[in-house]
Amino acid sequence: MQYQAIIRILGLLVALFSVTMILPAFVSLIYQDGSGLPFVLAFLTCIITGIAFWYPNRNFKRDLRAKEGFLIVALFWLVLASFGAIPFIFLEQPNMSITDAFFESFSGLTTTGATVIEGIEFLPKSMQFYRQQLQWLGGMGIIVLAVAILPLLGVGGMQLYRAETPGPVKDSKMTPRIAETAKQLWFIYLGLTIACAGAYWLGGMDVFNAICHSFSTIAIGGFSTHDTSLGYYNSPVINIICVVFLWIAALNFALHFAAASGRNLKGYWRDPEFKAFLVIQFALIAVCFLVLVHYEYYQTAEIALDQAMFQAVSISTTAGFATTDFSAWPVFLPILLIFASFIGGCAGSTGGGLKVIRVFLLFLQGKREIDRLIHPKAVYSVKLGDRAMPDRVVEAVWGFFAAYAIVFVIIMLALLGTGMDDITAFTATAATLNNLGPGLGDVAGTYASVSDSGKWILVIAMLFGRLEVFSLLVLFSPTFWRS
Repeated sequence: MQYQAIIRILGLLVALFSVTMILPAFVSLIYQDGSGLPFVLAFLTCIITGIAFWYPNRNFKRDLRAKEGFLIVALFWLVLASFGAIPFIFLEQPNMSITDAFFESFSGLTTTGATVIEGIEFLPKSMQFYRQQLQWLGGMGIIVLAVAILPLLGVGGMQLYRAETPGPVKDSKMTPRIAETAKQLWFIYLGLTIACAGAYWLGGMDVFNAICHSFSTIAIGGFSTHDTSLGYYNSPVINIICVVFLWIAALNFALHFAAASGRNLKGYWRDPEFKAFLVIQFALIAVCFLVLVHYEYYQTAEIALDQAMFQAVSISTTAGFATTDFSAWPVFLPILLIFASFIGGCAGSTGGGLKVIRVFLLFLQGKREIDRLIHPKAVYSVKLGDRAMPDRVVEAVWGFFAAYAIVFVIIMLALLGTGMDDITAFTATAATLNNLGPGLGDVAGTYASVSDSGKWILVIAMLFGRLEVFSLLVLFSPTFWRS
């Protein structure tokens, strides 16, 4: 294991991360909120630590193996989220414990969107901005890792997708150089953020809130500058803007890359995952709308459609924004939406969950097994689009699903062991492992009531969800640490 090379890279990452503390400090100066000191201290801590890691190992440059790649990917989130907790620790009001500071930072950077803060609107503007910025940075990290790095390590949804499927993703000619690919993805991500902020501003938000909410929308994070989230604005226009940009952010960014470079939108419609995603989204909206109308939960059908569309899209894409308390909706709708978050967004997107491509392949495999029962001697194949999937791809998806289910059960049992009730434990596990945020029961609003031990367990769940399970599980293998 080339530890010196790993330390050098982490030092550079931490030093680079220190720069992100400057912008909230400027926000503090602009709004004169008196909370610039935590960011100055965080900047100094990050830059000094980063240089201390990097300088002694600056000349140790080697070609990294997949083994080092896995460790760097895991440490990327672990180390940066830990340093991201520094401003929360130094914040005077509210006075956050170490556990709460780490929980908020990990939730932000992994784009989970779960919060322990009550009274977000009373936070200093700089801290409001910092929470949103954390999610935006985490969302960009997700895209670069999912599209450019994890496939090289042989894991992640994009690995299956780009290697085994036909159509626009494989033929998009994404540059083989990681740095160039990451650069292009940054431009797309930044462009979408600017467009989203502009749309929010035109929709009625002030500039500060438009920028903040564009950060968490494109990152599919769910943090807001208001306790009531986007429900604060009570605006169907803002709701529609949020839904549209959540859909865009939940799509495969390789498709956006292909569309931007080839200036051809046909690639979206030729993509099987894109079509499956749309079917799932519109089916959820229709079910929620019909149930709400049937039970006359809202005064008019128009309000019911607005709320059904917003909550169905927000929860199913794992954003977690809210315009109403969906946990109080009639009959099975709250549970339906929690289960929808297991599907999440497309591979190579900022969404969480299992990813649409994996769920679609699981569905096709289940259909094949039923066909085999009816015609045992017939030969069936799992087809994605017009191409038959090799059995090893289907096996890999089943392996991922099995690992995901085992991690889910272990985390939920651990939460039950802390004294949490069953509904809260189940939905809190789903909400953090799927990087969703809000759950049901005691975590329908904030996670402030969760015990410290429960919060640390949920932090682990966030990491497993963000690293797509295998990238973290591989570190627990004794074989991994053998030279």
